[in-house]
Amino acid sequence: MNCARCFVLTLLTLLSATACLKASDCAADDQASGQPNILFIMSDDHTSQAIGAYQRRLAKVDPTPVLDELAEGGMLLENSFCSNSICTPSRASVISGRYCHTTNTRDLDDSLSPEFHTLPRQLRAAGYQTAVIGKWHLTHEPVDFDHYCVLPGQGKYFDPFFQVRGETAWPDNLIQIKGKHSSDAITDLTLDWLANQRDADRPFFLMHHYKAPHDFFEYAPRYEDYLRDTDIPIPDSMWRQSAGFGSLATRGVNDQLLPHIGTSVTRRNPFRNYTHMYADDPSLSDRAAAEKAYQTYLKNYLRCVKGVDDNLGRLFDYLKRNNLFENTIILYTSDQGMMLGEHDYIDKRWMFDESMRTPLIIHYPPAIPANVRSDAMIENIDLAPTLLDFAAATIPPEVQGRSFRELCETGIEPKDWKQEAYYRYWMHIAHHDVPGHLGIRTKRYKLMFFYGMDFRDRGKPRTPPAWELYDLQSDPLELTNVVDDPDYADVVKDLKRRLAEKRELIGDMGSESAAVEAVIQQHWDDTPEDRAQARKISAAYAKSRQGRRRYIPGENKHDK
Repeated sequence: MNCARCFVLTLLTLLSATACLKASDCAADDQASGQPNILFIMSDDHTSQAIGAYQRRLAKVDPTPVLDELAEGGMLLENSFCSNSICTPSRASVISGRYCHTTNTRDLDDSLSPEFHTLPRQLRAAGYQTAVIGKWHLTHEPVDFDHYCVLPGQGKYFDPFFQVRGETAWPDNLIQIKGKHSSDAITDLTLDWLANQRDADRPFFLMHHYKAPHDFFEYAPRYEDYLRDTDIPIPDSMWRQSAGFGSLATRGVNDQLLPHIGTSVTRRNPFRNYTHMYADDPSLSDRAAAEKAYQTYLKNYLRCVKGVDDNLGRLFDYLKRNNLFENTIILYTSDQGMMLGEHDYIDKRWMFDESMRTPLIIHYPPAIPANVRSDAMIENIDLAPTLLDFAAATIPPEVQGRSFRELCETGIEPKDWKQEAYYRYWMHIAHHDVPGHLGIRTKRYKLMFFYGMDFRDRGKPRTPPAWELYDLQSDPLELTNVVDDPDYADVVKDLKRRLAEKRELIGDMGSESAAVEAVIQQHWDDTPEDRAQARKISAAYAKSRQGRRRYIPGENKHDK
């Protein structure tokens, strides 16, 4: 019997609550190195709106009491952002400490070469025992982990398969755990590793990654009654995209692109919307169908979130019983956020805050004060150098992120800290009808440019290029595009300068596509001639979308 199959048979015998806790009488580790253990927890598509501690739109529902308590004991980062709100590129930035264009992981069809697996490789070199359990989604084998047990691709919610380091070569090293939801199985696997495979004489670096709450939001049956009688608040912007919202890029001329840009909760986008999935009843009015779809969609999503939080309760209880909770850096984040009906958008991909912002909570009592919040601008490329800094490991010069250890330890933003986060979404109109765009976000403003084409395209834009500017101080919900407001003319000029400088600094200057870069440069000044061309593109694109057939769940390879 090969090692992998032997492992799973042993695991199925051990995975009961008492078996996983059999080491509960162990004393605290006495690591000679003094390096902290690191537990890196990542969920998939978990927006900060759905974490009570963030006190945002869904705080009253609050499916995350365990995470709330973790935040009370450590630091909560208010302005943590991903640089590309889609799974593979975002995870690549976390692991590598680099923007996705530098690692060639711009979209879901790309993969992260092992040469960029910086975080586990550097920690392993610094003496850490390394493990990753759960979602990986970077295609190549996680070779720099002493142990891995990862979902193949997107993975399954029920009866999940895992690829396990052992005698069978990647990618055929599969085992299956039957009768379990993935969140439960992933937690069981982590508890087993901690109890039975962890080397107590070495610090550990453990990446514990949930599939939940990724679409299609399949929750464990025990949550069927959770929120059954709760009315989930619906964002006002779901019912109407206010006249000031968006641009030619997202609305088109006289709103002719509203049915075609951004998949929806309501029937606005006839190709892909949640009424198809959750309220497919032609007898219902548009409003009634949308209300039913929204309530079903949100409850399913929040039930998945609740499953994650409950499982974290199990994991943290184990750490506390084994005197590991206080001497382990616990970092909780998500690969990106999620649009939950705001602007009548679903999924992620957008540069709007609900999608671009990631939750980030860091707990480490020996060095990080309790109950501290910071509004410093943090990018996901900063996570790797920060953890390497805490571990006294080498930070390679190629890493583009910067350690914010000083911020964690003092709660004070360094005087020379960055003042903007960079964003670029590359997968033009793929899957959820989101145009390619780039921009910067500061503490007060967000400037976005939709350039209207995929980075692999050659020729002219397919959707209209346009700029959008939001004043997050007066308009935190991003309801009004003020790019044409004369009062913001100087702001636009300054932010365009900063965006150009940022692009040059990080090397995102169009080497992958001369055609895309030509469009960016042509429309940079946003002249009347540029607007006239955008209006023509809007009409042509609207005409090209006529008769598009309805989306069928599971038909796209990235659904699987």
